[in-house]
Amino acid sequence: MAFQLGASSSSSSPSIFLWNHDVFLSFRGKDVRHNFIAHLNHALCRSGIKTYIDNNLERGEEISPALFKVIEESQISIIVLSKNYAESRWCLDELLKILDCKEGMQQILLPIFYHVDPTEVRHQKGIFGESFNKLGDKLKDNAKMEKWKDALETVANLSDFPLVCFRDDESEFIQKIIMWVNQKIEKRMPLSVAKHPIGIESRIRDIYQRLSIERNDIIRVVGIFGTGGIGKTTIANDIYNQISSQFEGSCFLRNIRETSKQGGGLIQLQNTLLSEILGTKLDINDVHRGVNVIRDRLQSKKILLIFDDVDKMVQLEKLVGDLAWFGSGSRVIITTRDQHLLDNSKVDSKYKVRALDDTEALQLFSLYAFEEKEPLKDYVDLSKQVTNYVQGFH
Repeated sequence: MAFQLGASSSSSSPSIFLWNHDVFLSFRGKDVRHNFIAHLNHALCRSGIKTYIDNNLERGEEISPALFKVIEESQISIIVLSKNYAESRWCLDELLKILDCKEGMQQILLPIFYHVDPTEVRHQKGIFGESFNKLGDKLKDNAKMEKWKDALETVANLSDFPLVCFRDDESEFIQKIIMWVNQKIEKRMPLSVAKHPIGIESRIRDIYQRLSIERNDIIRVVGIFGTGGIGKTTIANDIYNQISSQFEGSCFLRNIRETSKQGGGLIQLQNTLLSEILGTKLDINDVHRGVNVIRDRLQSKKILLIFDDVDKMVQLEKLVGDLAWFGSGSRVIITTRDQHLLDNSKVDSKYKVRALDDTEALQLFSLYAFEEKEPLKDYVDLSKQVTNYVQGFH
């Protein structure tokens, strides 16, 4: 019996974070609360982006654990660095927490330099520096000031983002922020896996061990094979959800067999691969040129690639011709019905997807037929007959 596709996966992993907020806004209230932040918050909410803005807590005292929890539960933090940002201990402690979340929880950070230059933030110069020094004179805590200095230097070094410096056209600038946030959220949206993920966890565990995710000094290719409908794509979806955040870029190329049959199908797949990982749309129009572009643009990146439903070697040759195309720590997963294709490929490990056993098959059938883990009393024998019949055909 095959795994069944549904709305979402209920399996869990330390790599998956449950975000309660899409965006956390960090800012100096007296500089921007009633102008730029008000307009930005309105535009975010209007776009359906779940945004946390602190409109109620009194500033000046230490941040409460509740607010730290809000930061942890936000998948993106937008920090608006304005002229008086650095005179607020509250803002600087928020910055420390946000950087911790960026490092430990894969939180995305967008710094916006609002009428200040990144170099002023990096070196605490100009009006921004005067504000910071004012706080230092009042606080008289050199150790804390050094922590904040390091944090300000770190966030200023992120200034190569395409959006960071505020220009005169506020409306246009805010719309660019909305587009950027939407792209980040969409990229992190989990893939649909299984309404009733019976049997998936043990099979994913077997594949996960073969991937050796903890090793960043190697590139590893794992092949998943089995008959049509047995659950290869479902398993690959779940693995992608669990580990994609650990890579600099990721791409799930599905339905390769069908896409390759279309005119220009391989070129389309190459364009999709590059745009997904690089975050920008390319226009490759020759499959041989595409090979060179993939090799040239991705060889320094730690990436995750999933090639779903491969049936010909040429597909792999034009998409993942050599592991030297990708950076150290990269992982490639190939799903196929054809074990011989994997035998002829440079895969490090092959995994045959097992069909559900009798107990798993009966439980899955019962969940769909009766919305219970076991069949109704009067239907036990009939349910077993059905699952045995279906199991034979996958």
